Formats: sequence, structure tokens, C-alpha cells
Amino acid sequence: MKTPLRLVALSALLLTSMAQAAEQLTIDVHRDANCGCCKTWISHLQANGFKVNDHVEADMSSFKQQAGVEPRLASCHTGMINGKFVEGHVPADQVVALTKRNDLKGIAVPGMPVGSPGMEMGDRKDAYQVIGLRNDGRDEVVAQYPGN
Repeated sequence: MKTPLRLVALSALLLTSMAQAAEQLTIDVHRDANCGCCKTWISHLQANGFKVNDHVEADMSSFKQQAGVEPRLASCHTGMINGKFVEGHVPADQVVALTKRNDLKGIAVPGMPVGSPGMEMGDRKDAYQVIGLRNDGRDEVVAQYPGN
């Protein structure tokens, strides 16, 4: 009697694992070869279930322009997911939320705020916002993270 129960439990575990794998999001990250915080942000995404394709770019400014990143939103690296940009040290949960927002061209954490994903430096955390660039060209604050 125990064997069928074990098979049922194993089957449920395998189905759950397969469903999670099917839900994995893929993001392309474009960065400068010498950027250390970019690699740390990539690790943050991977730790949160993303499959990351890492691309080293010779000219990030040109890439950002092609991706539609406004200069006021710029940071050091640019991710692309489902045709939308993810600029800078955006938390993984906000990247997931972006995939459900058809009204946004992309999201950004401008600059490089200390304490944002990939910019951890001890206990210090600067306050920062995640800014969404709407299809109509206007900015929208999609999330706020307090400092300490």
C-alpha cells in the first residue's frame, strides 16, 4: 500500500517541478565587459528563478538608445524581456510584474542606488524608485523602496 502512495507523491513532485520550469522567465542582459555590479544583478535574477542570457556590448549607449531607454532613466546595464527594457538594478519581482503590464515600454532604476539588487554594500540602503516608461511616453512610479 505504501508503494502507490510514494508514486503519487513522486508524481506530484515531478509535476510541480515541471510547472515551475515552464514558468521560468528568460531575460537578455546587455552590459559592459568591465561591470562587476552587472554580474551581481544577473546573480540576483538567477537566484529568483530567471534564465539569463548574458551579452557583453562594446557600445552600451547605442544599445540603450535602440532599446528605447530614455537618458533620464539610464543606469549601467539593460535587460530585455518580451520586447521591454529593464534598466539598472531593478528587483526581480518588479521584472516579473513588468511582463504583465502591456501599458509599459520598460522599467528602470536610474543611477546605481546603494542597497538595490546588485549594489549591496553592507547595511546601507538608499531610497529609490522603480520608474515605468508608459507607451504614451510618460513616467510612472511603479514601486518605491525605502532607505535606512
